[in-house]
Amino acid sequence: MPRDVLTELTTLEGLPVVVRRSARRRRTVSAFWEDGRAVVAVPAHFSAREERDWVTKMLGRLQKSSTKDRRSSGDAELMAHARQLSKNYLAGRAQPSSVRWVSNQRSRWGSATPAERTIRLSDKLRGMPSWVVDYVLLHELTHLLVASHGPDFWRHLESYPHTERAKAFLEGVSFAVTRGLDGGDYLPSEGPEGLSPEGFSSEGVS
Repeated sequence: MPRDVLTELTTLEGLPVVVRRSARRRRTVSAFWEDGRAVVAVPAHFSAREERDWVTKMLGRLQKSSTKDRRSSGDAELMAHARQLSKNYLAGRAQPSSVRWVSNQRSRWGSATPAERTIRLSDKLRGMPSWVVDYVLLHELTHLLVASHGPDFWRHLESYPHTERAKAFLEGVSFAVTRGLDGGDYLPSEGPEGLSPEGFSSEGVS
């Protein structure tokens, strides 16, 4: 019978890690989630050092795979929401090829590449009010129709009722951080200097 041993390790989410030693295993090692815990299955003949090394390695792989799965799921939901926003406020004219969360958006809340119809939102937006995130997403969707921030661009956003409120919110976050006040969790890591006057910029747009 396999023998489960609870380790002192925990996952990044604080879940317990269990080592399952099995005499039936000869060389293979596997890791998987089971009943709210991470299980690393190893051969029973492993030494303490081999067990420790393999548990560390497999736990890293398991958590990396889980993070990737969650991100893919989040991107799929974001894409579906973007299409709905386009339908509701842009007559469905903005049709992105991809919409995804990114962690390397150093000085932008969002960006778009109109030629490729791709949109990226900074994960700094996570946790902000939904009407703020929707504004950022609509802003970038509009860039798929109008590249610049001219009058035509802003006419497309007139139908969204929270445009001015969301812009003020983002400007307030930037202002708070520059004054050393709370709100740093919301701000792109390089601060407000790299942002356009509206708080956004778009790739390929002057």
